[in-house]
Amino acid sequence: MTEATGIVGEFFSLKEGTDADLLAMQCGDFYEFFGADAELVSEELDLKVSQKSSHGSSYPMAGVPLDDLTPYLKALVERGYRVAVADQYETESGHAREIVRVVTPGTLLETSDADAQYLAAVVDGGSAGGSSGGESGYGLAVADVTTGRFLVADADDADDALTELYRFDPVEVLPGPAVRTDDELLTTVRERIDATLTLHETESFAPKRAAHTVCEQFGTETVDRLSVGEPTIAAAGAILSYVAETGAGVLASMTRIQAHHGDDHVTLDATTQRNLELTETMQGERDGSLFATIDHTETSAGGRLLKEWLQRPRRSLATLEDRQESVAALSTAALARDEIQETLGEAYDLARLASKATHGSADARDLLAVRETLAVLPALADSIESNPDLADSPLSEIVDRPDRDAARQLRDTLADAIAEDPPSTVTQGELLQRGYDDELDEVIERHEAITEWLDTLADREKRQYGLSHVTVDRNKTDGYYIQVGKSAADGVPDHYEEIKTLKNSKRFTTDELEEKEREILRLEDRRGDLEYELFADLREEVAAQAELLQDVGRALATVDALASLATHAAENRWVQPAIHRGDRLEIEQGRHPVVEQTTEFVPNDVRLDEDRGFLVVTGPNMSGKSTYMRQVACIVLLAQVGSFVPAEAAEIGLVDGIFTRVGALDELAQGRSTFMVEMSELSNILHTATEESLVILDEVGRGTATYDGISIAWAATEYLHNEVKAKTLFATHYHELTGLADTLPRVANVHVAADERDGEVTFLRTVRDGPTDRSYGIHVADLAGVPDPVVDRSRDVLERLREEKAIEAKGGGSSEPVQATFDLGSGTMRTQPAAQGQAPSQTASTDGGPTEAESETRSIDPETEAVLEDLESLDVNTTPPIELVSTVQDLQERLEE
Repeated sequence: MTEATGIVGEFFSLKEGTDADLLAMQCGDFYEFFGADAELVSEELDLKVSQKSSHGSSYPMAGVPLDDLTPYLKALVERGYRVAVADQYETESGHAREIVRVVTPGTLLETSDADAQYLAAVVDGGSAGGSSGGESGYGLAVADVTTGRFLVADADDADDALTELYRFDPVEVLPGPAVRTDDELLTTVRERIDATLTLHETESFAPKRAAHTVCEQFGTETVDRLSVGEPTIAAAGAILSYVAETGAGVLASMTRIQAHHGDDHVTLDATTQRNLELTETMQGERDGSLFATIDHTETSAGGRLLKEWLQRPRRSLATLEDRQESVAALSTAALARDEIQETLGEAYDLARLASKATHGSADARDLLAVRETLAVLPALADSIESNPDLADSPLSEIVDRPDRDAARQLRDTLADAIAEDPPSTVTQGELLQRGYDDELDEVIERHEAITEWLDTLADREKRQYGLSHVTVDRNKTDGYYIQVGKSAADGVPDHYEEIKTLKNSKRFTTDELEEKEREILRLEDRRGDLEYELFADLREEVAAQAELLQDVGRALATVDALASLATHAAENRWVQPAIHRGDRLEIEQGRHPVVEQTTEFVPNDVRLDEDRGFLVVTGPNMSGKSTYMRQVACIVLLAQVGSFVPAEAAEIGLVDGIFTRVGALDELAQGRSTFMVEMSELSNILHTATEESLVILDEVGRGTATYDGISIAWAATEYLHNEVKAKTLFATHYHELTGLADTLPRVANVHVAADERDGEVTFLRTVRDGPTDRSYGIHVADLAGVPDPVVDRSRDVLERLREEKAIEAKGGGSSEPVQATFDLGSGTMRTQPAAQGQAPSQTASTDGGPTEAESETRSIDPETEAVLEDLESLDVNTTPPIELVSTVQDLQERLEE
């Protein structure tokens, strides 16, 4: 095919010079796509494809009107495409075009999504070939170009970095040079975070260059105060470089950089956020999540902030007490709270409006929204100050943080400038009010005078020349004209110059009309240019106040989030928890914050303290053990958000992290089975949790052979109790673990009760002290509809498998082993210390029978010895249960013989 020339050739030349997936090139009043790009956007956006001829060849072409690019651009970018935009400009020889921006998922400004839209960069400082001078650890930076938010954080390792990425849920990630070679990390990012991975230029991650970029943007003193590592600065510099390179034009809105330090917030890894369904359910739905349940915010900014609080709970007692005090005041002042929420309903998203202003894409309606939202701040302050309880709370300080005088001055400027009902474009005039600019007023007055002359021309001509059927109008082809009906056309004066004959009329012009037309066109051009210049200056004035707008927006969002928590607390009988830095965690009649919305909920208590820090939770299947433990985690999390909690009373010692292992899904595509996922999650908890953490374990070791599983669960319990010392709730069906309460001082048993009468089982959903006696698993199988022969045979097999098993428990700080014997028949564990001087295997039997040492001295007949040898060779871990029962029956018969 012959090489394309002309417009098509220019398109391909520009496309070759960018790494974008698609190019939208302005051609007059349209943005056009050619070749493969046209076919792709046609398929994605249902656009019609035509053909464009160039030098004897034909190329697919698809286009969108100039003013309609934004929604198509948004749709493409949200599908993960990077789209370059080439604008057209005039030259002496005609038209030329150049790429003015590359729009990517992380740099898209035109979004209607209320959620944050983070662009992230992650740098590995310790890997060979890294770009941060070999400094260990990871660095993470995230920025929301739609609001100007910019956060940085150090991460100790890849897991910490992934946790932060999951927390912020970026739409686009820039991996640093060393991260790009870490296949495992990149694979995990791709699979667990729905983000586009972009390989930004390596030089932008270079430590010195990145440090210079960050200092230039935020100031050297600010950067020094961050106290973050070199990898983190490298990540921040890469983001700033990328935003500048793509032409997003929002760097001016990034007025502050904040460090997120691990000791400021509660650790919530990705698994915990998913298990507790903080922002979405296990099925990926918003409805049914904790956030959706408590979200009563009036503004998108307030919703974003509330979600951030849930994903990043605080450890600062002072911060939490301030939030609690505000929620308490708002929850009792119902009328004032309603008034505040009604006022907040008039607010727009100031942070995003500030970004649009700095980008130069804000129109007159956006500035009108800025004006109206700035008026919300004093109204909000009046509502708070007029209520004594609210005035004495931290709410007053929140609304006083922004510079209210500066906000008022900007609001007054916009009130004097912007028209009450401006158009949606900034080039057609009528953007500004009369009285804003003298020169503009003069142009408008002259334009109005000529417009009035034109509006009255037809009546004057009728009277002066006795004409009928006379109209004056204008179109693109003829300009201004006088139209006279054919019946009267012969009587027009001599100075009328005919320009067109129609079926029933004729059109004329005059020298005076042509002069007026030239003048009105000149005035319209002048008005458009002058009004746009004045508007652009006004928009720059607003952009210069981006930090002020962000401050006001943050204050409104904070009040909105607090009012949301207060609304939910008041409507659902939530109480203010007593929070402190101690170990005690006590919840009276606690409820699950989400489940209580959909069903009649049975409340339960929990108590954990320095003497009782580990609860082994047993009970029937489907009885509510998982809900019970999740509700404890949710209540602690809500308390460290600053919220009230669903309970009759609560005393909560602050935790530094919440860790959960609840169920597991196969990740077979990554070669990770259910059991491997389970063990990985357990490993993370055992390595990461501290004595100030809360750990929730819902079954451990269930994905492998029974004895292996019990062994892992037993050892994990000992390690958490003896070494980690975290507050722990551990639900299990391994009843052997209940015996640990007799040997490990901080372990206690609780169970979810069930009532069995006449063979019928009722789950009471009530948590009581002590272990349960059985799991009722076969009963649940019966409820699930398993065929009767299988259920009956299960009962028979269970009866035959009842035998005594012994496991040695190692007490924390004790050198003496303890023999624990679990009786399947009674469902209880019996323990006693090992005899002085004896090894665990020599401990006296618990049922009065001979010890092992005594048994060894007895003589054994050959037939019995043969049976014992067969028994010793039997692998109970791998033998199927039915085969195991059959073998045991055979051995018993041989012994009887």
